[in-house]
Amino acid sequence: MKADFFIDRPVFSTVLSIIIVIVGFIGLALLPVDQYPQIVPPVVRISASYPGADAQTVTQAVATPIEQELNGTPGMIYMESSSSNSGGFSATVTFDISTDPDLAAVDIQNRLKKAEARLPAEVVQNGISVEKQAASKLMTITLLSSDPKFDEIYLSNYATLNVLDMLRRVPGVGSVSNVGSRYYAMQIWVMPDKLADLGLTVKDLQTALKDQNRESAAGVLGQAPMNGIDVTIPITAQGRLSSVSEFEDIVVRANPDGSIIRLKDVARISLEASSYNTESGINGGNAAVLNINMLPGANAMEVAALVKAAMEEISHNFPEGISYEIPFDMTTYISESIHHVYQTLFEALLLVILVVFLSLQSWRATIIPIVAVPISLIGTFGVMLVFGFSLNMLTLLGLILAIGIVVDDAIVVVENVDRIMNEEHLSPYEATKKAMSNLSGALIAMSLVLCAVFVPVSFLSGITGQLYRQFTITIAVSVVISTVVALTLSPVMCALFLRPEGEGKKNRFFRRINLSLATGNKFYGRMIQGALKHSRRMFAAFGIVLIGIWLMNRLVPQSFMPQEDQGYFTVELELPEGATIERTREVTDRAMKFLMADPDVEYVLNVTGSSPRVGTNQARSQLTVILKPWGDRDSDGLSEVMQRVRAEMLGVRRELEQAYNEFDNITDPLLMEACIYEINALRAKYNCAVHDLKNLTQ
Repeated sequence: MKADFFIDRPVFSTVLSIIIVIVGFIGLALLPVDQYPQIVPPVVRISASYPGADAQTVTQAVATPIEQELNGTPGMIYMESSSSNSGGFSATVTFDISTDPDLAAVDIQNRLKKAEARLPAEVVQNGISVEKQAASKLMTITLLSSDPKFDEIYLSNYATLNVLDMLRRVPGVGSVSNVGSRYYAMQIWVMPDKLADLGLTVKDLQTALKDQNRESAAGVLGQAPMNGIDVTIPITAQGRLSSVSEFEDIVVRANPDGSIIRLKDVARISLEASSYNTESGINGGNAAVLNINMLPGANAMEVAALVKAAMEEISHNFPEGISYEIPFDMTTYISESIHHVYQTLFEALLLVILVVFLSLQSWRATIIPIVAVPISLIGTFGVMLVFGFSLNMLTLLGLILAIGIVVDDAIVVVENVDRIMNEEHLSPYEATKKAMSNLSGALIAMSLVLCAVFVPVSFLSGITGQLYRQFTITIAVSVVISTVVALTLSPVMCALFLRPEGEGKKNRFFRRINLSLATGNKFYGRMIQGALKHSRRMFAAFGIVLIGIWLMNRLVPQSFMPQEDQGYFTVELELPEGATIERTREVTDRAMKFLMADPDVEYVLNVTGSSPRVGTNQARSQLTVILKPWGDRDSDGLSEVMQRVRAEMLGVRRELEQAYNEFDNITDPLLMEACIYEINALRAKYNCAVHDLKNLTQ
């Protein structure tokens, strides 16, 4: 294709650029918004329950058969499992990042079917759940009430029946979990002494419950081949029992003498929570905590807006005294981060325009790069949509870096056309044709060189490749589009807008800039001449620089992702194995009071008796500390919170050392005993502060 093809067809070049912009705006409107690309490997979680079994029994009877069948699943990286003394079993299987999570879940389900024959009947009867663990937590919703009649059990049960299903139907929502959930159930508290007196066992009670509390087909009255009946009536019989009195009247055994032993004779029946292994709350009060995770590739901003609209609609049917709050919303941080990136993008664009104007010193010449840069950036959005990318921190960062790259093509075209037009005294049209005949190959070569730098990074394997693929491809696409614009639209604009310089002098401002540039060029020329005269010294200096870069790379701390203030952090409390839920609750309440006393903390969510790593466990507790909005805080970030914890720990330590020193000088036994009591109290306070600090730094 000739160099003057697009110059002679300005309408075609303009339409081509308009199409690029339109496609880009379509991509910008449809691109999902997220914080980072999807870099978390797919995880499938398996949960099972063996009521009444201890951890060792669960490990032998449940964990071992399941792990043996799951081991070797295609695409599996590693697997971890945990068993608790409450009979719970949980396992997480992490797959390679390239694995389809849906296919992985199906494969896990098929392998569990093979293991069911080796599992206890109680485990199979209770069911084995297999679910994809969503990577991105979107928000947390809490149902709370100040009315004492709406306790935690009621709130949790209400959320399960009336809220969860409606939220799961929201487009883009992957999963909704009732954390620390408690459901209503009929609890049967057996009295062993009465069972022994009557010669009964727990198995007899279970058999009676199964026989008399079930749905069964009662049949049909008047069905053919009966004759002389005009109406066929299905027989409706009572199935599952629903009240305490009905359970109390269950017949356990009928004696030969006509007496009947009912369930109420050997047990106490009450409507309570199905399990007391977990508790949830917010700021020390009872609450139902709902965690919402979104689907991979969904637009976080749109999903969050839909969830909020759904909750607003659901809340209209809440009983009086029940309300909801959204203490944690990930889109707040995402929108704030995207806003700052957009601001940086706009500032970078203004700086580029300013530098181009000061360099070219002509508004006619400046307008060409000003038009070329937005076209290249906007057109990139359309290609991002085709590739399945998202609008995240890395892609926007790539666009910011691309501003300084894509402007080069337009500057090269404008500068060469201006030089030829003024030196050879040609018309803008002729100067543009001559310039493009020499520049076309150079522009394409520039684009290919830049693509050769960025594109290979996208072929990296694993999480690193997944993280930087969108970043590098975004830059490469913007460079390619800028080259297309430089070969099509920029020459047309040069031929139409550029004018030869007049005979008059430039103004004083531009003359000073040109003088400074000339001085800098002379200094640079002298440096190059000196470097050529002392080539050995330059090679030695270059080697020293390389060694310095290597040393800095070794000494500077490294991390996969930067630590960012996302407005929340989690604290996991770990008590000795076997600790009761009451003991865990006391420690959790103390930790919550300590955290809520911080002036920068707004909410503290607690899930007592559960851990994200091991699942349900009475000796574990998880706290989610949500800070106030960034503008409302007294401190700059999480580091200051940890500093305050360190200060308190140091104060307690000094008190403890002082108490030890005083104890060494005491001879009175009574005073010694009192001092020992004080030292133990200080030691407990100090250990608590140390434990809190360790959890905050995790």
